Amino acid sequence: MPTNFYFNNFPAQQVTPEQLLVEDLVIEAMQIHGMDVFYLPRTSRDQVDYLYGEDTLKQYVTAYPLEMYLENVTGMDGEQDFISKFGLEIRDEVTLLVSRRRFKYATGTSNLLNPREGDLVYIPLVQNFFEITFVENENDQAMFYTLGRGRGGNVYVYALKMKQFVFSNEVIATGIEEIDEQIRDNYARSQLNMSLTVGTGTYLADEVVFQSPDRTLANATATAIVHTWTKGATRKLDVYRVIGSFANASNTIGATSGAYYTTSGLISDTAFDDSPFEDIIDNSRIESESDSIIDFTEVNPFGEP
Repeated sequence: MPTNFYFNNFPAQQVTPEQLLVEDLVIEAMQIHGMDVFYLPRTSRDQVDYLYGEDTLKQYVTAYPLEMYLENVTGMDGEQDFISKFGLEIRDEVTLLVSRRRFKYATGTSNLLNPREGDLVYIPLVQNFFEITFVENENDQAMFYTLGRGRGGNVYVYALKMKQFVFSNEVIATGIEEIDEQIRDNYARSQLNMSLTVGTGTYLADEVVFQSPDRTLANATATAIVHTWTKGATRKLDVYRVIGSFANASNTIGATSGAYYTTSGLISDTAFDDSPFEDIIDNSRIESESDSIIDFTEVNPFGEP
C-alpha cells in the first residue's frame, strides 16, 4: 500500500517521466563536460580459472567509443607513485562515471549488460589504459536512488573504480591504430636472424609471419607479428606475440607481403632486455648477475656435494 494514494514517487515496476528527464540531463551533461574514451571488454582464449580468478590468456579485441565523466578533478586517487623494495610502482586510480543507457547503446549487440571488472578503458587524454576493479551503482556518485530510481540496479550511471593497467603480455588488438600503437612496444620481442642469400621481399609492420611445411598459414607451426624489419648488412626480423617455436634453416613467410627469408643462426629472446616489458621481468638481468656469484657447473651449486 503506497504512503500517499495520490503521489507515488517510488514506483516499483515502472520508470517515470521525471526519472527519464533526469537521465536525459545526465547524459547531456556528460557529453558536454565529459571526455571520449574507449571501452575494451575482456574476452578469453582459454578456460577461466574461477577458483583463483585467473584468466591466463586474456585478450581485448574490441573497442567501443563512449563518453565518460572523470570524477577526479584534482588529480589521481590511490597511492600514486609508490617506491618499494621492488622498485617504482605506479598505483594511480581514477573514477569514471558512465551513463547506464549510453553504455548499453554504445556496446550494441555485444551482450554486455553492464561494465565488468577486468575490462579496460583507454583514455586518449592521458594516453593510458585503466583496468576496472569495481563497478559501483549504489554510492552518491552513481546518483543514489534519485527520484526513487535504483531498485534492482536500475540506476542512471555506473561509477567505474579503476587502476592503471599493468601490462602482462595480454593481447590488445582492437583494429584502432591509436590504441594498438600505444601497446605494441610493450610486448616482449624476439629477434630472428635471416639469411643474406636465401629470400626476397620486404616484411610489413604488424603483419603476421609464419613457418609452415606447405607454406600455408592454416598449417603454420609458428606465427608472430612483425615489429621491425631491418634489411641491410645484417637481416633481422623483430617479432612479438610469438606462438609456437620458429625453427632454424626454415622459411619465414609474410602473410600479407608474401616476403620470405630463411632463418639463419640462433633466434634471440634477449635482444630487447632494455624495454618497457623488461621493467617488470628482469630474468635476463638476474641470470647475468648470478653467473658471477654462483657456479652453475656444480651438480648442486646451493649445497655440499
